[in-house]
Amino acid sequence: MSARILVVDDDTALAEMIGIVLRSEGFEPSFCADGALALDAFRQNKPDLVLLDLMLPGRDGIEVCTLIRAESGTPVIMLTAKSDTTDVVKGLESGADDYMVKPFNPKELVARIRTRLRPSAAASETLQVGDLVVDAAGHEVRRGEERINLTPLEFDLLLALASKPQQVFTREMLLEQVWGYHYKADTRLVNVHVQRLRAKVEHDPDNPRIVMTVRGVGYRAGAAN
Repeated sequence: MSARILVVDDDTALAEMIGIVLRSEGFEPSFCADGALALDAFRQNKPDLVLLDLMLPGRDGIEVCTLIRAESGTPVIMLTAKSDTTDVVKGLESGADDYMVKPFNPKELVARIRTRLRPSAAASETLQVGDLVVDAAGHEVRRGEERINLTPLEFDLLLALASKPQQVFTREMLLEQVWGYHYKADTRLVNVHVQRLRAKVEHDPDNPRIVMTVRGVGYRAGAAN
């Protein structure tokens, strides 16, 4: 079955171009041009991934992404005409998995979509990180009886660290392993998603024990309890 992609963008010409590219790659696109209608379109179409413009009429992309995240972990790639740091970070903090600055290369867009839709590397093991149990096969994280809800990307990030507890990962290594970047990219992606992950898995996000910072290098998994 072809993956369903919801395109939320009020630029008709761009949305049309994206639709042509997606169909040629075997995806099934649907469209929404108004931020105020985006959540309804999301619920109705039940997409496998959302391409979400930052600047929209009705509601902006940051608000739409926040609303989607409140009820779903569906991958979201933010489309932005601004490379402005504040807007990019706000988009990521609202729950976007990745972002692309317009104008973008259609092949690059497809590559990013395929990476986000790619299932995690099949692993049958159960891993321990801090007081968490990470069930790789079941895509589940638990602290005792409590199940912690992570987006697929947050799960992949935690799994990457937990799989190699002795290894310190640079941001570039995580970008390649989790996001599929094979070239120099924006390491803010990693920083923001580490913050989001910590907010969900740490007892005290300001004093992390699960996702540890190695100053000047990157991140590593905390020791199992």
